[in-house]
Amino acid sequence: MKILITGGAGYIGSTICSALEDKGYEVIIIDNLSSEGSKVSNSPNFYQNDIGNIKALKQIELDHKNIHAVIHCAAKIVVPESVSNPSEYYQENVIKTLTLLNWMKEANISNIIFSSTASLYRSIDEQIVSETSELQPSSPYAKTKLSMEFILEDFCKAYGMKCVSLRYFNPIGADPKMRSGPDFSISTHLLGKLIQAYESKNKRFTITGNKWYTKDGTGIRDYVHVWDLAEAHLKALEQINVITSEHLPFIPINIGSGSGLTVKEMISVFEEVVGIELDTTIIEPRPGDVAGNFADITTAKDLLNWEPRMSIEQGIADAIKWYRKK
Repeated sequence: MKILITGGAGYIGSTICSALEDKGYEVIIIDNLSSEGSKVSNSPNFYQNDIGNIKALKQIELDHKNIHAVIHCAAKIVVPESVSNPSEYYQENVIKTLTLLNWMKEANISNIIFSSTASLYRSIDEQIVSETSELQPSSPYAKTKLSMEFILEDFCKAYGMKCVSLRYFNPIGADPKMRSGPDFSISTHLLGKLIQAYESKNKRFTITGNKWYTKDGTGIRDYVHVWDLAEAHLKALEQINVITSEHLPFIPINIGSGSGLTVKEMISVFEEVVGIELDTTIIEPRPGDVAGNFADITTAKDLLNWEPRMSIEQGIADAIKWYRKK
């Protein structure tokens, strides 16, 4: 079965590719390599091009008949950058997704798994959020993801398409076989920053904000191992024609651990794994930062028969292993 993955050379996309190939899927990748962490794939079905390039999409269509589904991971994702340059984010994430979807419609590819985000949800008081919780994206990045969800829902209703939108919480770790992992040189996320601090001489780590309405004042996040996240895509592919219907062709599903850790709690777990104590300081939050929340994953369990198998400690250990390998 052939699956097209947009953004398949990035951290999450490449891990999904490995999970699919391990299960015997034929993977086709399109990635413009604009993200610093993206790398040329060794796949014979790799297209270094842009999803906004209709000629490139039509070439894929000519080369690969009977594509079963698209997994749409391609997007710009850095929150502070989206605040300073929203125009680029709407162009890259929204306008180019429209080009992709219009091509899918013309090519009669009806199934799509969308890489969405938990940052769509309103963030208040350590809140656990379900798919029916209030949506209130606080950054241009998150707003582009919500815009894409609206577009996908409308396309599904109008053109007979089917979509499972996986609302990721915070992926950590690396492929357990060390085929792919995050690019720590550009990391804006907590675990990457912790590893950089751990590997530095002064072991100094900066906490951005400690006045949120959480148990210890620091932001709260739900961390899920990237391999568990990849397996959620496998489950979504297997179940998309079962769980969607003419009356419900678009389904959002939370993908997280089902529990939350504050920044201070994550630091403590990290220190236990590495066996040292970091030198922490506190500064003001970055533009676009929010208190955070964590996932109710009941829908993922019920509809996809999915739940995370790998621990936070394993995610930290795999991330450190990948960092040292690279």
